[in-house]
Amino acid sequence: MSKLHNQLANCIRFLSIDAIQKANSGHPGMPMGMADVATVLFKDYLKFNPKNPDWLNRDRFVLSAGHGSMLLYSLLHLTGYKSVSINSIKKFRQLNSVCAGHPEYHPKTGIETTTGPLGQGIANAVGFAIAEEILKKKLGENLINHKTYVLAGDGCLMEGISHEAMSLAGHLKLKNLVMLFDNNKISIDGPTSLAVSDNFKKRFESYGWDYILIDGHNEKQINRALKKVQNAKRPTVISCKTKIGYGSPNKSGKSSSHGSPLGLEEIKLVRKVLNWNYKPFEIPNKLLKEWRKIGDKGQFIEKKWNILFKKNKKKFNQVAKNNFKNILDAEKKNALKELKSLATRKSSELTLNALTNKNNCLIGGSADLAGSNNTKTKKHKIIEPGKFDGNYIHYGVREHAMSGIMNGIALHSNFIPYGGTFLIFSDYCKPSIRLSALMQQRVIYVMTHDSIGLGEDGPTHQPIEQLSGLRSIPNLNVFRPADRVETIECWEHALKSSKTPSILSLTRQNLNPIRKKYSPKNKCSLGAYEILRTNKKIKLTIFASGSEVNLAIETSHKLAKEKIYSKVVSVPCMELFDQQSNSYKKKIVNETKYKISIEAGSSDCWKKYIGESGKIFGINEFGKSAPYKVIYNYFGLTKENITKETKKLI
Repeated sequence: MSKLHNQLANCIRFLSIDAIQKANSGHPGMPMGMADVATVLFKDYLKFNPKNPDWLNRDRFVLSAGHGSMLLYSLLHLTGYKSVSINSIKKFRQLNSVCAGHPEYHPKTGIETTTGPLGQGIANAVGFAIAEEILKKKLGENLINHKTYVLAGDGCLMEGISHEAMSLAGHLKLKNLVMLFDNNKISIDGPTSLAVSDNFKKRFESYGWDYILIDGHNEKQINRALKKVQNAKRPTVISCKTKIGYGSPNKSGKSSSHGSPLGLEEIKLVRKVLNWNYKPFEIPNKLLKEWRKIGDKGQFIEKKWNILFKKNKKKFNQVAKNNFKNILDAEKKNALKELKSLATRKSSELTLNALTNKNNCLIGGSADLAGSNNTKTKKHKIIEPGKFDGNYIHYGVREHAMSGIMNGIALHSNFIPYGGTFLIFSDYCKPSIRLSALMQQRVIYVMTHDSIGLGEDGPTHQPIEQLSGLRSIPNLNVFRPADRVETIECWEHALKSSKTPSILSLTRQNLNPIRKKYSPKNKCSLGAYEILRTNKKIKLTIFASGSEVNLAIETSHKLAKEKIYSKVVSVPCMELFDQQSNSYKKKIVNETKYKISIEAGSSDCWKKYIGESGKIFGINEFGKSAPYKVIYNYFGLTKENITKETKKLI
């Protein structure tokens, strides 16, 4: 290896070592082991511009092994990103530092995505690569032609999401996707041989990936491999045989260097071994200038690209354009012209049918349930291996990867991804849904068969606790519309929520319309609103969501016959309702002493509205296999039973 390469790589190593030691917390082993690979990548291959971190045609670098975050922060600082100053490095893992314990996505920082839960970055990278191919097809290869590099470790590849995501990437022939596998054979518990005996070459080749094995500390081998992947026809894994904690006399090659600071005495020895005669956080000017030159190259590349981009700006604006509001307003008027009983999954399909006709940025998909989720319309074109002129992805039975991939698609540029599965399988998606919310990404999860209303498939497929669990995730809107108009309005709000992901919880069974008059106002954006009132003076407020709003209306009418007057409040989105003004919330919640709620799911999330004087009609046990009306009757979710129990309350 050249002397300059060694010195540049050591800049990464010692910034990482020193920051972790100062924080007394972190993972030094991976940055020390992968510094050589990262140096060659950034110096000779990665296309990026620190002066414009969000340049559309940059290469993406994803650190799936997010625990090694100091590798990324060191690279960003050394190459000249303003977001990561030396003071930021010194505040590694401190409150509100951009250098968080694991990388956290922020626009214009060079941190492309939030990683840390192992394997998520692999799925994100697949999403980036898919988005690149779609955008390339729309704008042309002369304008869009970049790669996605993802650094993954042994732990990432043990996670199931790695299999799901890599399998789909190989199927789609994502040739601009490159994985840098930190093959150091060490995990927290010790050698990976404790738990893994995979043949990686056969595994990756079976997915349809090319496989290159190199010494991750040999500059020439790293260079040769990266040069080869520039003309790849398939996704590629470069398996980099590295030594975790490289340079540490007592901890290299051992799990002790994985997740703890090296310690002051060991750091002195590393400085001696690697001939690094500088104080903590000191990067000699000569080497910093070399790193800054590496960062400066991107300015000239982007400048040339911008000339071409300006000529195609109109074309790009056409791709980025959306006209959701007008389309959905027209769709709402159409729905009111033909009032009929529909499952909200079908209402969603009709909405998508209108949306996909004119919007270039909506990318749909489903985890092998297109016909059940109603996510695919006649106007969709399927994305196929090597063919990316479509707008619909068949993700296969890969719910977790689908969700992680959609995060990558959303992060890439201006695309809005949505994907479908059954609500019960939100449990398979949960880690990625949580990251959608944490990163403030507009990802839309279409989740159908949302209650015991799915019937005969039984308790394995009937969601009970799922709605409550999803509602507990910060910055996630969980929509449960009650009819076609509400479904349209929920879609509208989801599409305009640029910093909040959405769940659309939809029924399998048909529902009668509850909204029969046109209003230009999106009432679902209020989160909860009055849908029915049986008298000016009322004694009772009935809250309900989705399929149970019809039941609430029937119950309200039955109670009125017995001179117990009430109002029915449809609650399509608790999160939005909780954000309304205090005066509006009081008007909805506090008009009556007595309150009940009806929802075919766990009851805990309704307590904040119902209070001590009310009653919650829900389900706090697993469902049953039977026709859905029989199951509703079994759990007492009928107008007769709710009326009887409510009369006891009043």
